[in-house]
Amino acid sequence: MTGTRLEIDLNALRHNYAYMRSKIARGVKMMGVVKAFGYGSEAVAVALELETLGIDYFAVAYAPEGVVLRDAGVQTPILVLHPQPDNFEAIVSHHLEPSLYSHRVLSIFSEFIKEKKLSNYPVHLKFNTGLNRLGFLASDIEVVLDRFRESALLKVQSIFSHLVASEDLTEKDFTRQQISDFKLLSKQFISGLGYVPFLHETNTSGVINYPEAHFDCVRVGIGLYGYGNTPEETNNLQPVARLKSVISQLHHLESGESVGYNRAFVAEGNIVTATLPIGHADGISRALGNSVGCVTISGKTAPIIGNVCMDMLMVDVTGIECQEGSEVEFFGTSSNAETFAQKTNSISYEVLTSIGQRIRRYVIEL
Repeated sequence: MTGTRLEIDLNALRHNYAYMRSKIARGVKMMGVVKAFGYGSEAVAVALELETLGIDYFAVAYAPEGVVLRDAGVQTPILVLHPQPDNFEAIVSHHLEPSLYSHRVLSIFSEFIKEKKLSNYPVHLKFNTGLNRLGFLASDIEVVLDRFRESALLKVQSIFSHLVASEDLTEKDFTRQQISDFKLLSKQFISGLGYVPFLHETNTSGVINYPEAHFDCVRVGIGLYGYGNTPEETNNLQPVARLKSVISQLHHLESGESVGYNRAFVAEGNIVTATLPIGHADGISRALGNSVGCVTISGKTAPIIGNVCMDMLMVDVTGIECQEGSEVEFFGTSSNAETFAQKTNSISYEVLTSIGQRIRRYVIEL
């Protein structure tokens, strides 16, 4: 296995799934979040593996992501978190379940289901308890209930909300208020609905920090891919994705010679540089240039020098035993994506999901 690639370790995924399961009570469902290409990894491989492990639900951001999973043979229910009306046909034809979060979306989807002559189509209701991104308000409950009392077009599978700062323990009061608000509004909604959908509000950090908010189901995203809400929790998990490349060419430079565009790096002595076939078009931020970021070669750290190019970047390998074709690691085994992200004041989510689709994905089964 050579060249620039993202290795997807399903053994790590199995470990993370088991660890997150250990955090919830028996009978609580787990929803695996596989949006954004499985957090930048390989959504189909991840979903199929999670399905064999017994995941209860999947969540994607947009309908086309769910279509890809269905076309790959995934049978588990799939919640579409941010459905768009122009994808309602794809949602229904692929048996996806939309989140309905506004009066407009509820109305349009209801009319669509009516035109299709369907009934009891599974939907999920999103309530806004403080994130102020998507969702009905508690004050909307009676109006929304009226829509469901009027007809049997739709059936509510779940009621859910989204915690704002579950990873930030300085925001405990805010988070606990969100949990309390969600309990109250869901109780009110269910009492008027006549049947009991399942409830979910927690993400990975919520699973770890707020067991009282596990309700009937938890949504696990970043935890499945190897990252927790603290360094200690991350140490209990294993990174699923490992970004690696190779050295294309070595250059021996003398003092005063420069590297890359705009001569951003000028050698102060004799050095050896290595050119790697990966750049900012592949998700390696330009901000990582000029010794901000680094890679690992032969167990040693090599700083990125000069400006990161679109398709290539250069590192200083002076004193490191390597040759053209030697393996290079950005994150995975030697360091994780969270550490890599900290170099640019970013987060693991952004690093993982930024890895471009021209980077080959290799799935490691054993």
